[in-house]
Amino acid sequence: MVGREKELKIRFAPGQCELVEEDVDIPSRRVLITGATGLLGRAVYKEFNENSWHAVGCGYSRARPRFERVNLLNSVEVHDIIQDFQPHVIVHCAAERRPDVVESQADAVSQLNVTASGNLAKEAAGVGAFLIYISTDYVFDGTNPPYKENDVPNPLNLYGKTKLEGEKAVLENNEGAAVLRIPILYGEVENLEESAVTVMFDKVQFSNKSANMDHWQQRFPTNINDVASVCRQLSEKRMLDPSIKGTFHWSGNEQMTKYEMACAIADAFNLPSSHLRPITDSPVVGALRPRNAQLDCSKLEMLGIGQRTPFRVGIRESLWPFLVDKRWRQTVFH
Repeated sequence: MVGREKELKIRFAPGQCELVEEDVDIPSRRVLITGATGLLGRAVYKEFNENSWHAVGCGYSRARPRFERVNLLNSVEVHDIIQDFQPHVIVHCAAERRPDVVESQADAVSQLNVTASGNLAKEAAGVGAFLIYISTDYVFDGTNPPYKENDVPNPLNLYGKTKLEGEKAVLENNEGAAVLRIPILYGEVENLEESAVTVMFDKVQFSNKSANMDHWQQRFPTNINDVASVCRQLSEKRMLDPSIKGTFHWSGNEQMTKYEMACAIADAFNLPSSHLRPITDSPVVGALRPRNAQLDCSKLEMLGIGQRTPFRVGIRESLWPFLVDKRWRQTVFH
């Protein structure tokens, strides 16, 4: 089922240009994505938009012109967009996700990761919307993997603590909501610093300088397109079955340290890796990280939900625009 709306389009013809009004199909299923300007939010918006959903994204500092500008700390603005749009689903991607930044901005981060999440859940319940709250594997201490959804959390850093508190705030304010815990993400980035995986690319490319790479923490790099697909599949299952709610896990299934990821990146682009140096000691600076917070994803798999992109395939798709040679060509020819 779709609706019809009018949309203004520019029509070009030889010697003239005119503004015309055309009918466009509007899918009846509506989804609101918070943090739609971010790494995961962009992928979630694209996934729903390309699969017969009417998707509206919201952001803040980078929202205009593509997305709605909404301050999630302003309860009036949150109330208004939800009441106006009446979404069936809300995917809450917005968060401060950098552990070291969280440590230095505790109060502001708590407002976004906890208070705003609880308020969003309350507003979602008010219109009967299914809320998916994006959480993290950092709610676990990494001492006894793999972790199932009902295992007792024990976050080591403030980021993990705020996301766990956000989970509680969401489920307390909306008993029909879902929590989706995910690990380290990578995908189509606007800049290399947007992901803790892609940020390593320049160290890989500049092989004339040795680079220390963590070879202690076990990670499970996960493609944003896969998480986006899981969000859509979960939403569509929920529209058929109201019993689908609670906490879920999704993750890539390739275990790698950052050193191993960097070597895999080098291999994907036929670059040398001998300058990469594995550091096997526990990091002594920054926020504490769990050694291995592997997530058990069998709950979603039993529902027939899931998608996994092989790391070497996904990382090549993500990073090829940032090859030094390609950037040089872009500078010269554009």
